[in-house]
Amino acid sequence: MQIHYDINNLPVFKNAVITIGTFDGVHEGHKKIIDQLTKTALEAGGESVIITFHPHPRKVVSSSILGIRLINTLSEKTELLEQLGVNHLIVTPFTDVFANQEPEDYLKDFLIDKFHPHTIIIGYDHHFGKNRKGNYKLLEIYQEKYNYNLKEIPKHILDHVGISSTKIREAILNGDTTTTNHLLGYHFFFEGEVVHGDKLGRELGYPTANLKINTEEKILPADGIYAVYASVKNEEGKYGALLKGMMSIGFRPTVDGTKRVIEVNLFNFQNDIYGRTLRVYVKHFLRRKKNLKHSKL
Repeated sequence: MQIHYDINNLPVFKNAVITIGTFDGVHEGHKKIIDQLTKTALEAGGESVIITFHPHPRKVVSSSILGIRLINTLSEKTELLEQLGVNHLIVTPFTDVFANQEPEDYLKDFLIDKFHPHTIIIGYDHHFGKNRKGNYKLLEIYQEKYNYNLKEIPKHILDHVGISSTKIREAILNGDTTTTNHLLGYHFFFEGEVVHGDKLGRELGYPTANLKINTEEKILPADGIYAVYASVKNEEGKYGALLKGMMSIGFRPTVDGTKRVIEVNLFNFQNDIYGRTLRVYVKHFLRRKKNLKHSKL
């Protein structure tokens, strides 16, 4: 999969079959849309193109200070989409200027001039442009003028996508790993840098990796104890073998108040991984964390 970040320097696509969305989670509902995208591109003898946005549009247009917590970071989403056989991913900078284009300008200056689409696959309830005035009907009006095919994503799939995204976020925040992993179609995962903690785990007989999460946008599981798999990123940026372990997430008293601490105990693993990135796959919720100053895993 080719990834493009500069929308002013895109290649000439061959019979581009495009769809547009945030695809946060790249979950089972999204996979049905992507399956339709890749099949249509194959039938057209063309290339499948996903147009997504960064930052998430709600971070720009929402009145909420925090905006939305994401199931995937951009790099995670890119990795997951690549596994699904998409030819091109376009990461479009989402700004106030971009959001406030007139719908007709968005269609002509962005979709038509930059992609020359053979087919646009879009939902009946998709909106775009200033005040979200652009929609499926507008794309139908201009279909003959700009010579593209238009396919509608069925309502039941769209409903499934929307419901799934909401349910996944709720499930993650509630520690419901069964629902989370079922709707995603994979184990929810996140990454953190292994940093020096208070080494309480080592004193208790099992060293733990204390994780620092470097993005505030990423949604994280509820406080508690989890069964996990984890993998260490090496110097070449590749992840090593999966290691079994347990994870503790919870608030711990500090001199300045409290802080949320994420610790992972990797079974039968003694390597020094300070400064490395650890990817954690959340398999099962085991129990709530005891409300103690120094809680054991």
